[in-house]
Amino acid sequence: MGILADSGSGSSLKFLIYGRTGWIGGLLGHLCQQQGIDFTYGSGRLENRASLEADIAAVKPTHVFNAAGVTGRPNVDWCESHKVETIRTNVVGTLTLADVCRERGLILINYATGCIFEYDSAHPINSGIGFKEDEIPNFIGSFYSKTKAMVEDLLKNYENVCTLRVRMPISSDLSNPRNFITKITRYEKVVDIPNSMTILDELLPISIEMAKRNLTGIWNFTNPGVVSHNEILEMYKQFIDPNFTWKNFNLEEQAKVIVAPRSNNELDATKLKNEFPELLSIKDSLLKYVFKPNQKTPTA
Repeated sequence: MGILADSGSGSSLKFLIYGRTGWIGGLLGHLCQQQGIDFTYGSGRLENRASLEADIAAVKPTHVFNAAGVTGRPNVDWCESHKVETIRTNVVGTLTLADVCRERGLILINYATGCIFEYDSAHPINSGIGFKEDEIPNFIGSFYSKTKAMVEDLLKNYENVCTLRVRMPISSDLSNPRNFITKITRYEKVVDIPNSMTILDELLPISIEMAKRNLTGIWNFTNPGVVSHNEILEMYKQFIDPNFTWKNFNLEEQAKVIVAPRSNNELDATKLKNEFPELLSIKDSLLKYVFKPNQKTPTA
């Protein structure tokens, strides 16, 4: 079936998902259960071609999803001192999976990153001019981002791959330490820079629909528009904890407490919005999917 997989009812679909122990991989499994889609988590290691071939032979999927990868613990600074491990999974592993899928005519939905750009003179901060899908990454400040930009460039040659550029992912689970909101509420100090971000509660179901539509190529996988750290924390204070306080610092001060610089950018989500007109702006999505369902303060 492969690339011509029947995109009809959930019963005709069979998803093979890599990244069972990861945040996005776990959420994908829950979504498949809710939608009645047959799915299996891959047991092979991405860098072990034979193990991937065995998974595909056993599962006979219609689509493959890659939510596995190294982001580093507790953060991307880990990658600076574990470069070979980062390459093994993020580059060798991802390319191996794409290649095995291509040989079998299977679409690979690859959860990638949009942290491969930074504001520049052609895309100034607060300008509303975002980076588009076909623009060349300009941020290689961290080894993590460097490997992700490399692999994205190579994957352009694989017509079976759908690359989703995720940024600063957020979900309604405010207890999850991977959640961008949870991270910044726990930091001693935060910068305040507008950024494109990905609300997983809204966008992960869209990624399943993209598989059903057999979409491929690069997609900026963020909600339209930008939101800053302070704007998110103001919403947190309004809806969750009225006593919450925080301190800001600038990029120069931040640089003293991190190993690798961080990416700040706006991605242009026009392509995704044209395919899915119901897609909410980042601030509307934050309200609908994150802050209102979690509201602890009295409603007016």
